[in-house]
Amino acid sequence: MMKDNPNYTSTSDGYIQYSRRKALFIIGLLLLLISLSLFTIRLGAVGLGYWDIIGYILHPDDSWNSTVVWDIRLRLIVGSILAGSALGVAGCVMQSTLRNPLASPFTLGLSNASAFGASLAILFFSGGLIIGQSDAYVSISSPAMVILLAFIFALLATGVVILLVKVTECTPETIVLAGLAISSIFSAGLAFLQYIANDVALSAIVYWQFGNISKVSWGNLQLIFCVLLIISVYFFYKRWDYNAIDAGEEVATGLGVNVKSTRIGGLVASALITAIVVSFVGIIGFIGLIGPHIVKRIIGNDSRYTLIGSMIVGSIVLLLAHLIGSYAFSTVIPVGIITSAIGGPLFIYILVRGRRRT
Repeated sequence: MMKDNPNYTSTSDGYIQYSRRKALFIIGLLLLLISLSLFTIRLGAVGLGYWDIIGYILHPDDSWNSTVVWDIRLRLIVGSILAGSALGVAGCVMQSTLRNPLASPFTLGLSNASAFGASLAILFFSGGLIIGQSDAYVSISSPAMVILLAFIFALLATGVVILLVKVTECTPETIVLAGLAISSIFSAGLAFLQYIANDVALSAIVYWQFGNISKVSWGNLQLIFCVLLIISVYFFYKRWDYNAIDAGEEVATGLGVNVKSTRIGGLVASALITAIVVSFVGIIGFIGLIGPHIVKRIIGNDSRYTLIGSMIVGSIVLLLAHLIGSYAFSTVIPVGIITSAIGGPLFIYILVRGRRRT
């Protein structure tokens, strides 16, 4: 019998330890996220104890303290967790399907493409063309158009990346350079929209671009959660296909994986969740690069664990950025600025490390 074979027993024990180590890492990340959330929810001008906060969460009322807990602190924490999870898992799938450790919604130009589409919607669907008006504020009368145009332009950028992968012999570095070129093109488009907009629309677009969790409402978070749940289930369903592709396209094809459809499906789903997050919170860079990179460095490339780990690490990084931006300075700094400050040096480190390996 195979179970009586000492080699079989050793292999079985090794696999159990392998799985247990990764599961413990995921559990540790989850406990860290919960602890960080509990620490963050207590911070603020209104001093509240944990029991008071739990009471207001379980039994909300019309008091000011309940409003602070639900509409300010808890909303921002949940927003950081959902947006970080979405960008983290999108980056993980992009890196797996493209077999490129530098791929992410930001480095491949999806974030700026989504931002361009959303800015178009802000400019042209806020009660008419906002050029030369003197309104005191910009009211987006059709938020669905913001999401739709953000998704369309994110999909356009995704299509360009897919075309480059399919038609040319792109190296990982070349794909990232193409993504940076796509990002530069849409950045120029954003600059043009800012140039033709009036002062009010310009301030709305620039403020929106910074990447700020405080802009999301509970209604926005419900939509992000529903889409994230559906896409995450799809990603987890395809986890074995991603593992096969990560081993090589020839290996994946030999195992019966349709590499083309899996890659396109993963990139389109990543574009959708990126577009929705960007349309609500603005540009938040490098979360999709930082999260998967940290997880894969520690527990390897097994998508059964990296998908979940990237979501949790993305949430932790964005929640830390919110914590730093909100309480470390005399004024509130948008999370997009904090994540870019963290992600820029890490991006350079990954490039240098990859160059040394080569």
